[in-house]
Amino acid sequence: MQKIAIVGAGTVIYQDEGVGVYAAKYLEENYDFTNFDVTIVDGGVLGFQLMTYYQEYDKVIILDTITMDDAIGSIYNLPSEELLGLGSYKQTAHEVEIVEMLEICSLLERMAEVNIIGIVPKDIETVVVGLTPEMKENFALFVSSALEQLGRIGVAPTKKEQEVTLDMIIDSYANPQAPRF
Repeated sequence: MQKIAIVGAGTVIYQDEGVGVYAAKYLEENYDFTNFDVTIVDGGVLGFQLMTYYQEYDKVIILDTITMDDAIGSIYNLPSEELLGLGSYKQTAHEVEIVEMLEICSLLERMAEVNIIGIVPKDIETVVVGLTPEMKENFALFVSSALEQLGRIGVAPTKKEQEVTLDMIIDSYANPQAPRF
């Protein structure tokens, strides 16, 4: 059985920058991966600490914002080889770390097959926990893109009965009194 890591990257305190973290948490709370060897990681801005996943897992899916000259909410699914060729991608500190880590790992003996599912954000500078309306509109498509990529590699999680909504997840980060997942 393949070892798969789903990594939600980003910083929840910079509005849309947290979309990858929210998406990973959404998958964890709403889907059952029991029959698969899947680890869901709140990658935050781990950067170099993600090396373990790149080296010890067979497949890694990174959920993140992506800096592209395209419409807000546009979604890209890029294998790591394509990402390494996109100089314009490296705009934020964690984007630089992710790409640098991929470059280093590509020189090593073993590296996971890595895909980045990125969404073009509207605002990654405003200090607020939450997403812009445009990102909320495209969140379901972003999660769906992650599920499609998982399906391509043979992972078909079961949807749980009780849904934990995006707003509930955001609230768990924004409000100290909110339920934690």
